[in-house]
Amino acid sequence: MNFPITSLYAVALTVIFLLLWINVSKTRSALSLSIGDAGNVDLHERIRRHGNFVEWVPMILILMVLAEGQGAGPLWLHAAGALTVAGRILHPFGLRANAPAHPLRIIGNTACILAMVVLAVALTLSAFAL
Repeated sequence: MNFPITSLYAVALTVIFLLLWINVSKTRSALSLSIGDAGNVDLHERIRRHGNFVEWVPMILILMVLAEGQGAGPLWLHAAGALTVAGRILHPFGLRANAPAHPLRIIGNTACILAMVVLAVALTLSAFAL
């Protein structure tokens, strides 16, 4: 079975994942650190930006594959995918140790929550053939 819509968003999210990983790796290299953050706030923020991505995106992609596999309409999938990509682009710019309520952080995470809700609704409708 093919999952063309999920695949489209998985590719875009892979690019974001790699950019976040590169930011962590560059900083670790500059500080000669293998693990941890050594109390460096900038590195800690970069680690959390990457970590937050890893906490959200796999579950959303699993839900997208399930929804697409069960025949959810393209509108549901594109809505969830676009929300996720937009949220994951915005979130790192707002995730700052000194600004816990930064608008971009809130918007980014809210977009991912909405993507999960959209997918939960799509899966529910598919499960009950509504």
